[in-house]
Amino acid sequence: MSAYALGLAGAIVLAVPLARGASPSANPGPAAVEIDVTARSIQPGELVVLTVDAPADVEGVHVRVFGHAIEPFPIAGGRWRALVGIDLDVKTGPHVVTVDAGHARATRTLHVLPKSFPTRRLTVDPDFVTPPPSATERIERDQQLLAKAWQSSAATRLWAEPFARPVGEVANSAFGTRSIFNGLPRTAHGGADFLSPAGTPVKAPNSGRILIAQDLYFSGNTVVIDHGLGLFSLLAHLSLIEVREGDRVAVGQVVGKVGATGRVTGPHLHWAVRLNGARVDPLSLLALLGRT
Repeated sequence: MSAYALGLAGAIVLAVPLARGASPSANPGPAAVEIDVTARSIQPGELVVLTVDAPADVEGVHVRVFGHAIEPFPIAGGRWRALVGIDLDVKTGPHVVTVDAGHARATRTLHVLPKSFPTRRLTVDPDFVTPPPSATERIERDQQLLAKAWQSSAATRLWAEPFARPVGEVANSAFGTRSIFNGLPRTAHGGADFLSPAGTPVKAPNSGRILIAQDLYFSGNTVVIDHGLGLFSLLAHLSLIEVREGDRVAVGQVVGKVGATGRVTGPHLHWAVRLNGARVDPLSLLALLGRT
């Protein structure tokens, strides 16, 4: 299988092989719309990059997959790009991608393969496993705040550079790990943890707009960055927040410092990525759209 380079507005990013599990376009039609698929793999938690070659006179391209409309963005010469997240709960098997470009339609089938995730057992403050009644209202307010944020993405792409690690350390906790806190099973780990020392500057993985800069019950001091087009970064457990809601940030700009606030066993950074509602492994984002 050949490698395909993901060029982003002049930036150079990592070339990765064409993903396993992608079937070629079916009945592309006379307009010769073509769909290229790039991913580490077609499995839950992965980012998939679709590159669409459409007629040069087409003013808009529409993409639909997993029951959602995905907003693509133009790159050059009649080519468009769309980012698709495969959520942890997506069922294995075939899922059809439909692309409409003017009067032409093309499809491609993504065959989502099964993936096994490890289990981790952690001991934390009991109030973060079975919260007291006094915390109920706060937790519900936090959930509503995050739900509103995931629906508040800019309609245009706010990033232009490759994505970068928010801290220098490597991830030490795998995305999708099934978590057992104090002997009780809880939701899957929806991000990557970086075992960085307390006080380490945390940098924005890419440019965007600050939607949340608050202390939340489970994630502690939390910053949510909207990168546009349904793509978000959540940076959690900070000891200090150094941005305000509504701020615009650039890639590499310091937004806070590593801490141990919220449900933690010690100082570290939790980086989670949401893409049109899908929980995506941040390391998948870095592999496809990150700095080489």
